[in-house]
Amino acid sequence: MALVRTGEIVARAVRSGTAAVAFNVLHLESAEALAAAAEQTGVPLILSISENCIRYHHGLLPLLRATLAVAAGAEAELSVHLDHITDPALIRAGVEAGAGARPGVSSVMIDASALPWAENVGVTTDVATWCHRRGVYVEAELGEVGGKDGVHAPGARTDPAEALRFVQTTGVDALAVAVGSSHAMTERTIELDQDLIGRLHATLPVPLVLHGSSGVPDEEIRRAVAAGMTKINISTHLVSVFTATVREVLAAQPDLVDSRKYLGPARDAVADEAARLLRVLTAPVPAR
Repeated sequence: MALVRTGEIVARAVRSGTAAVAFNVLHLESAEALAAAAEQTGVPLILSISENCIRYHHGLLPLLRATLAVAAGAEAELSVHLDHITDPALIRAGVEAGAGARPGVSSVMIDASALPWAENVGVTTDVATWCHRRGVYVEAELGEVGGKDGVHAPGARTDPAEALRFVQTTGVDALAVAVGSSHAMTERTIELDQDLIGRLHATLPVPLVLHGSSGVPDEEIRRAVAAGMTKINISTHLVSVFTATVREVLAAQPDLVDSRKYLGPARDAVADEAARLLRVLTAPVPAR
């Protein structure tokens, strides 16, 4: 099945009142696991590659091209997205990697949320303008003014009026908002500000994006979708499943030296958990 566009996945979720799900790719094994989950469930999936992951691989193209190849060869609807990119040059490189006849990145998230308001607006507007000329969907993040941790600083909350001004000024297609989640959580205990999600949904003309969803229980995410959240990003939870499986296999077979013998089971475990999440998070929710 050919690659689909992130904008199409998100628009379909908006129309149906369900979630558009994005899982992070860390390496080839995770890309294969996520594609398998989408194939098992028949649920469209956004494959996200973060700037941190690009840095880990010492460059963008090897992992991006591998992910695009996995997505293009899968019997599932998959799109490829660049996530939490602070360097606009990386965005340009990712989009241009699919120029011409080659399929490529169809969406990006420019993350200038650590910058003061005016700088965030300027950088985001420039990226959105450049990407829109090339048909690329743009997500952004509105953080605290100058806040080091952006929208995921403890207690940070997005102001609906400020968010509306940001969206109208920058022309972005989707906005990551602060409603109580936090990145890199390994326990799923977060309670989201559901009332704020409803107010943001009523105020903003673009889909809302929940980052840091690994720390949020399934039913709390479903409540957020019912309140107006659309795109749900998950990474750490699936990374934890991968790592736990590697530990279990090595503990049971300490003499293993062939990495395929423990990476393979970890890949399968991630595929199973990703498939479970896809079924749960995209099941029908009460009308918004």
